[in-house]
Amino acid sequence: MKDILMIKGAKIIVDVCTKVRSGENVLIVTDMAKFGIAKVLAEVAEEKGAEVIVSVMVPRQIAGQEPPVSVAEAMREADVVISPVSYSITHTYAVRNAASHGARIIVMTDFTEDMMIGGGIEANFDELKPICKKVAGRLAEGKNLRITTPGGTELEMNITGRRGNALYCIVEPGQFSTVPTVEANVSPLESTANGKIVVDASIPYLGIGLLKEPIKIEVKNGFIAKIEGGFQADILKEDLEGQRDKNVFNIAELGLGLNPKCRMIGIMLEDEGVVGTAHVGIGTNITLGGNIKTSCHYDLIMWKPKVEIDGEVIIDGEELKI
Repeated sequence: MKDILMIKGAKIIVDVCTKVRSGENVLIVTDMAKFGIAKVLAEVAEEKGAEVIVSVMVPRQIAGQEPPVSVAEAMREADVVISPVSYSITHTYAVRNAASHGARIIVMTDFTEDMMIGGGIEANFDELKPICKKVAGRLAEGKNLRITTPGGTELEMNITGRRGNALYCIVEPGQFSTVPTVEANVSPLESTANGKIVVDASIPYLGIGLLKEPIKIEVKNGFIAKIEGGFQADILKEDLEGQRDKNVFNIAELGLGLNPKCRMIGIMLEDEGVVGTAHVGIGTNITLGGNIKTSCHYDLIMWKPKVEIDGEVIIDGEELKI
């Protein structure tokens, strides 16, 4: 029965997000755990007259791990790439190279069948597009960014010359977007972020999900210097330390949720889009405009951000100021 219900979301992804046309090469990259979603997407894309290939790989072991070489090569040759996968392949050379060759890429990390039926997928992405682009444009123009939250976050970073990324779930050639999160984000200049982060909403990785208690993080010269909190903080700390790579502690991104239909449920692509939240990404930043590629990219989500760019407040909680 869910196959029938999921057609609604599949049509949005095929007709609205990627605008698949007859004769195009559509590659659906998936893994064994997400094949049911991939199957429905393939059926809908095939109905448009596209040449559809479904590539099923072993689930990645960690977010940010590259897909197999054969999959990466197929992504580079496709007109459209749709990836319902268990662990993110967003922040990879495979996605960056496919985009550079003109692919239209939609990323569906940790998607569930229920997310294909309701929630963030029901948003009007055409209406949200100009809002998202306006916020991203302000990020691109800015130099100094400061974010504070009632929970205790006080973080500053230099974003001079970095592009503002507008992810509004609709892609043109050479672009990628996540679905259903709608967000504007920026990657700070390496080694410039300083202050503290208090994560009080979600860390939708490593089985952490919705937070039982806040996680307090100290940031010095662009890298996490200390992580404190309860057992969920310990999970994050032990994972990062176990990778034995300084760059996994890199402050890679500041993102702002802009999808009024998204819900905080402990799943990445719903949580990041929730209006009234911000997230700090850590680890890899190469697909966001930065220079660091490491083994992972995690997002730390917090409630009610106040974001200032060069002294101008652009977002205060749920209120957009520009």
